[in-house]
Amino acid sequence: MRLHALLALPFLALAVPALAAPPADLDRRIEELREASGTPGMAVAIVEHGKVMVAKGYGVRKLGAPEKVDADTIFMIASTGKAFTSAALATLVDAGKIGWDDKVIDHLPAFQMHDPWVTREITVRDLLVHRSGLGLGAGDLLMVPRGKLSRAETIARLRYIKPATSFRSGYAYDNILYTVAGALIEQVSGQTWEDYMRDHVFAPAGMPNATADKERQLTTQDRAQPHARYGGPVRGTGPMRLLDERDRLGQAGAPAGLIAASATDLARWLQIQLAHGALPNGQKRLFSEAASREMWAPVTPIPISPMPAPVEAATPGFDAYALGWEVRDYKGAKIVWHAGGLFGFTTVVVMIPERDVGFAITINSEEIEPRYGLMYELIDHYLGLPKQDWPARFGEYRRSRIAAAEAAVKQQAAAPAKVGPSLPRASYTGSYEDPWYGGLIVGADAKGLTVDFTTTPGMTGSLTHYQYDTFVAKFDDAAIEPAYLTFSLDAEGKVARITAKPVSPIADFSFDYADLLFEPASAASPK
Repeated sequence: MRLHALLALPFLALAVPALAAPPADLDRRIEELREASGTPGMAVAIVEHGKVMVAKGYGVRKLGAPEKVDADTIFMIASTGKAFTSAALATLVDAGKIGWDDKVIDHLPAFQMHDPWVTREITVRDLLVHRSGLGLGAGDLLMVPRGKLSRAETIARLRYIKPATSFRSGYAYDNILYTVAGALIEQVSGQTWEDYMRDHVFAPAGMPNATADKERQLTTQDRAQPHARYGGPVRGTGPMRLLDERDRLGQAGAPAGLIAASATDLARWLQIQLAHGALPNGQKRLFSEAASREMWAPVTPIPISPMPAPVEAATPGFDAYALGWEVRDYKGAKIVWHAGGLFGFTTVVVMIPERDVGFAITINSEEIEPRYGLMYELIDHYLGLPKQDWPARFGEYRRSRIAAAEAAVKQQAAAPAKVGPSLPRASYTGSYEDPWYGGLIVGADAKGLTVDFTTTPGMTGSLTHYQYDTFVAKFDDAAIEPAYLTFSLDAEGKVARITAKPVSPIADFSFDYADLLFEPASAASPK
């Protein structure tokens, strides 16, 4: 039996009331989790049977400032925005302008993947379901931690990114193909992706605060500010700090996750999703019921690894990616959901279709307990399951994960081989090129070697010798993950190539240093 057909079977009905109100102590619990985790602000939306039960803000928009989060405060919702890009495509499908299984090159003739056969065969659906053959996070450094390339320039570099697996053979999460999906919307509609989202998704949906426009996101008075813990051996340690909201991902990648929305907006989004595209007034639709079925239908199986103690009970029995949504089971119930993480913001949007319930949690920090902890408490509540202290479980998991990563980084720093470098300092300097990423400049100043990842504005720093011909790149911006740069020499003792990898074992996958292969600029493949 095909996976799609298997997942279409009814799920076991659990004995719970037809309508369960939100937890009676929800406000107290949210404040408790927010304060215990040090999270400045949160917003929560809950929809039951088409009715908005909760749309509310908690805490403050900015650490140290008095302005409170309310129902209309916008938060960056990160990768939960992928479902909005899919919905925008659905409106074009409903209008007969594209089909889910159209070839991408039929609409974007200049589009190219590394493999010409994949270029010819990849479809609109393939752009959305993480089965292209690209590796995890491939190409993210073009947009992360910030970017200057246009959407067209970013897509043009796809042809130089080598696949990690064969086409449609497995799952690997990516962002860059959602950038392609955004460009396809632009080509077919004649509008920018940002304007199309405004005119054909947010406005007709009745989401007054939601926006994909960068300047509006940065100038709206009622907006949350990003925060994170960094400055310790690995990200997630150190004091809670305010991040510079303008120091953000490249706008080229916005279709993958640069939408801002409020609790009010997300409540409306949940109403529409649970109604399979129908607007709450019952007279109009944002997208068709057929499009809703397509967007929720599992396509790419996601390999399941058991979650570690103490959160092992969250391990699903099946997991798959649909069109901008993840579909999995929990205790016999079908969950349609997505998580989002953007520097300084984290989000979850969750639906339990058989209960006609959905909720969204947005946070202006990167703490795990108020996001995933509250998520599973709410799922248990709506499924009528025994209450567990999920935030405590996720807190223990976070602490053990960070402690292990800190120990690994400290061990690496404490015991390098006392060998090298092989060459005088000046022999490492020069201009280098990676075919898909672009330029790397290794220079020198009075203190030692310096590094500049030229495609990424402000990604500059120093190189400190580690061992052999490997150096640690420590960036001037402490929020950027440090990297090992390894210089390989040719038979004449000259630098032939540079490879890289993150120093931290828990660095975000978007710091895809491992995909880089720099060669002296004169020898590198042209972009």
